[in-house]
Amino acid sequence: MVRIDEIESDVFRLSIFSTESGFQYNAFLVRDEEPLLYHTGPKSLFSQFSQAVASLIDLKQLRWISYSHFESDECGALNEWLTIAPQAEAVTGIVGAAVNGDFAIRPIRSLQDNEVFSTGKKRFRYLRTPHLPHGWDAGLLFEETDRTLFTSDLFHQNGDVEPLTENSLIDRFKEVLQNSQGPFSNYIPYTLHTEQMLRKLADLNPKTLAVMHGSSYKGDGKSAIEELIKVMQQM
Repeated sequence: MVRIDEIESDVFRLSIFSTESGFQYNAFLVRDEEPLLYHTGPKSLFSQFSQAVASLIDLKQLRWISYSHFESDECGALNEWLTIAPQAEAVTGIVGAAVNGDFAIRPIRSLQDNEVFSTGKKRFRYLRTPHLPHGWDAGLLFEETDRTLFTSDLFHQNGDVEPLTENSLIDRFKEVLQNSQGPFSNYIPYTLHTEQMLRKLADLNPKTLAVMHGSSYKGDGKSAIEELIKVMQQM
């Protein structure tokens, strides 16, 4: 069952809790003149996610499908979405489009770092973030109108948690990373460039953090990311 919550004006969090993995899979639908879906979910969850999106928009009107990096929960169901939405176009960073683009049944639009595109009332800026959260092709979207940052795996939290919170996410995120023998022990690498990229994200002053696994956050996004920097430096 998909839970649907509006976390920002016309930004809907679509969430499925997996008892097998112990965490939520979240996709985000931006309802606008040219609707955008962020994260496709894996193929196994396509039927549930597509039914949820269909309750919010006409699926044939879906125009943009975006994701951070090449991974099954990020873009595993891309071709299923492209099939059900004939006018939809996938959009991701130039590296991802070049290196992984041939898995898609239609060409993927590539974005340069800081390139902006519009869905109507909302404006999205693509931010290239190699190896943050992971993968050479990684990048994030920032919606400039309402200041929503789509964070992908950053701020990952386990459990079937609330859709949106104004409380700090950092303790839950630390729990995920602190298990040195667990599957997330080397989940997000810390490189010479990680702090610089995170500070650029903080300087956007996001008001909402749309998190892929766990609760999204509303509040002082800059401070939340600065907390994240300190935790990642300690891991």
